[in-house]
Amino acid sequence: MKGPLFYSKILLFGEYGIIKDSKGLSIPYNFFKGALKVSDTPDQEAIESNAHLKNFATYLEGVQDQGVVKFDFEKLYTDINSGMYFDSSIPQGYGVGSSGALVAAIYDKYAEDKITVLENLTRDKLLKLKAVFGLMESFFHGKSSGLDPLNSYLSLPILIHSKDDIEPAGIPSQSTVDKKGAVFLLDSGIVGETAPMVSIFMESMKQEGFRNMLKTQFVKYTDACVDDFLKGDVKSLFSNIKELSHVVLHNFKPMIPKQFHKLWQHGIETNDYYLKLCGSGGGGYILGFTQDFDKAQASLKDYKLEVVYNF
Repeated sequence: MKGPLFYSKILLFGEYGIIKDSKGLSIPYNFFKGALKVSDTPDQEAIESNAHLKNFATYLEGVQDQGVVKFDFEKLYTDINSGMYFDSSIPQGYGVGSSGALVAAIYDKYAEDKITVLENLTRDKLLKLKAVFGLMESFFHGKSSGLDPLNSYLSLPILIHSKDDIEPAGIPSQSTVDKKGAVFLLDSGIVGETAPMVSIFMESMKQEGFRNMLKTQFVKYTDACVDDFLKGDVKSLFSNIKELSHVVLHNFKPMIPKQFHKLWQHGIETNDYYLKLCGSGGGGYILGFTQDFDKAQASLKDYKLEVVYNF
């Protein structure tokens, strides 16, 4: 048995800000993927994943009690007892939605009366899916917006206007002629954990100065970046990303691994690249933007970079 593939995601803009109703833009990233499988000769990873699925299934029984979604538990437990596991190339703790893909796969296979990708996805249906996925994914992070699984499930870019207003987005097609500019992932080589980072953020939110910075700077530049990206206004986009990168470096230091503080600053000073958080931070991938990928690559020659999108 092998289920359909579900892909990783990248939140280009909106990390932390979407908690406070900034705009956000999330895109599927097909480089990493996962699927539910059963194997006659499971390896250690498959055995651990299977045990994890058992705990997840128990948790989902509690979710079902809330009356938002129903699952075919008979089928789910039969498959788990047959050794089902989630076979995934999506790195965990890297900010690219490893738990989101698993949640999407379980919903797709076991939810009853599920909303499918093929229907007319009204705003209400999207919000219902997001709510269901938020409940399901809370098993992994303590609290989830539901956006990662939604992105993985629909395999479409999603534009977040606010908590209660989301829609599938058309993003500008990638340039094929002069591909100098790029969005890329920089591998920090450290596994990040979402829950502690979100705790630090929530603690900072108790300070008036931090809340003020979030509203007047962080959300302002995030919203501008989303608008610029969707319009394909590269010049304005890079001016706003530079500001955003600066704001993040000065106000989200705990979310940036110490050894990357100087590298972050170097990008702002040289304009070779600008860095920002990918997901909650604390490790995993760091997201980079550059108008000249060759230049960025030379500047970051000691690091592994993956191109996500070309300008």
